[in-house]
Parts: sequence; structure tokens; C-alpha cells
Amino acid sequence: MTSSPSPTSATTPGEDASHRSDRRKVLLAAPRGYCAGVDRAVIAVEKALEQYGAPVYVRHEIVHNKYVVKTLEKKGAIFVDETEEVPEGNIVIFSAHGVAPVVHEEAKRGKLATIDATCPLVTKVHKEAVRYAKEDYDILLIGHEGHEEVIGTSGEAPEHITLVDGPEDVANVEVRDPEKVVWLSQTTLSVDETMETVDALKGRYPNLLSPPSDDICYATQNRQIAVKQMGAQADLVIVVGSKNSSNSVRLVEVALGAGARDAHLVDYAEEIDEAWLKGVGTVGVTSGASVPDVLVHGVLDWLAQRGYEDVETITAAEESIHFSLPKELRRDLRAEAKAATED
Repeated sequence: MTSSPSPTSATTPGEDASHRSDRRKVLLAAPRGYCAGVDRAVIAVEKALEQYGAPVYVRHEIVHNKYVVKTLEKKGAIFVDETEEVPEGNIVIFSAHGVAPVVHEEAKRGKLATIDATCPLVTKVHKEAVRYAKEDYDILLIGHEGHEEVIGTSGEAPEHITLVDGPEDVANVEVRDPEKVVWLSQTTLSVDETMETVDALKGRYPNLLSPPSDDICYATQNRQIAVKQMGAQADLVIVVGSKNSSNSVRLVEVALGAGARDAHLVDYAEEIDEAWLKGVGTVGVTSGASVPDVLVHGVLDWLAQRGYEDVETITAAEESIHFSLPKELRRDLRAEAKAATED
């Protein structure tokens, strides 16, 4: 796979004349934007603000998107880096990326009421980590060092988990028993790169066990499939998403690997450089799983104003998955937090 020189933009060498076209058009990927886990997390913050009033604290960004975070801040959400920053007796929401058990303990010590907005698909990986640790497996967690999801999963069984940050990191892996090794993964990775890492691991550990079901989330996979179909036909692909969004950054890489001549990551339409359109007939547009569609429509409007009015949808899958809201939203958390401070 061709990878981008930076998380925000990349260009493949040379210019493939087969991409060129006098007709200006846009290929719009479907599915794109919000996945079920992101939708659940954002609504959880909104509902908490409605039910309990501001402020409601959120540990880390609820999802990795600038627009979403700023919008929730305007409504009264306060985002903090650490649990200790939340004043005693308040409500704290854990982000969609999940947290380690130690964070739940910190909240309890701080007499905080909690709402766990962890994506259920991330929770699934946490449960797998706990299960395999109890069975005394060495767990090889494929993911990016420092990502919040990886930190949360690793915290479930730190003594059993080794991070594998891509195929090039496989040579550094050491395990206790080559016959008792399992791999898990961050949910937002490139499917292709993850399987490349798995293949490399199996080269060292032929009896490597796979998780009972794929860890990479359905939404990440669907958006990558759509971009592969679109990228093969596009001169330029614009991915709407934030730089700290792993799944958005992966879409840039996937577009280039699929044959797009150029690909860029932007938060807003205003970040698009008109120079990118030079010699471009077909523009592909998609968005990461934490991006509201209003931002995509902003990009489509920007392109239409420059002659790219013809929009064709490229559909890779239909999504109908919905997750129920966190159970804590059915309780009076303000009263619980107040009672905790009086104990």
C-alpha cells in the first residue's frame, strides 16, 4: 500500500493520463461519516447536557473531530485530559475510544458520576483482552502507539499485552510461549495493513490465534471499501476528517493505494487548496467515521462553485446498525454524585 508522507496530504508519483477527463464530476462515497458508535457517543453528551444541565465533563475528545468537539463545548461540555481535572461531585463521560480500568477507579476515588460512551465494538475488544489474559495468552495488540483506544485496551491486561505498531514492528515481538499467542487490533486501522501485520506475525508464530470475530469495525471497513472503489476512478480524493482521527488518516492512504493520483485530509472546505484541482476531472469525496455530514456538504458546495456540480454516489454497503444509549442516562446522576460527596 502507498502511504502518505504526512497525515494530512499525499500525492502519488507522476500523473496517470487515464484519470484525466474534460468532464468535471464528483464521486461521493457511501457509506461515509458517522458510524453507530460515534452517533451514540455524541448523543450521550447531548442527552446528558439536556437531562442534568451544564457543565458535563468529558474525558478526552468524545470523538476525534474538531467540529463536533467545538459544537459540544458551546452547549456546555468541558473536555479534560485527565479524570483528576473534574471537580468532585460532577459527571464525567468517557469517550467512544474507551478507557482502562484504572480510569474507572480514578472516577470512583474522585466521587464522580460516570457515563461510559465507549463504542460497543471497542468494548468487545476489551472483553477479548480480559478473556485471553485469564487464559494466560500473550496478546499481540495491533495498533498505533499513543492512540486512546490502544491505551484503554492495553490497560485491561497490561502484563499480557504487547503492542505491534505495523508490519515493521513484528521483528521486535517477544512472547513467552509461541504456542499460546493471540492477536487483537485497534478497531480503526487499515484492513490491508492489519492483515499484512497478521501475516508477518504468523510467519513467526504459525499457531497464532485470531480473535473470534474481526476487531476492525464494520464502519471502518465499509468506508475503506468505498474509497477503494472511488479512488480507482478519481484524480483527487478529499477526505473530510481531523488529523487525530485514525480512521480518517487511513482513508487518505487507502485512496492512494487504490490508484488516486492525489489525496488530502481536511477539516473544513475552507482548507481545500484550489491548486489541488489543476488538471483534475474527477474528485472523490468521503469522510471519516466521526464526521457529521454537514461538513461533507460544505465540501460539495465548495466544489460546485468551481464547476464540479455533477455528483455520483459510489455505494459500497448499506448500514443499519444502531447502538442503544449508555444505561447511565436512565438514572439521576446529579443526585448520585451529590450523595457520593456527602458519604
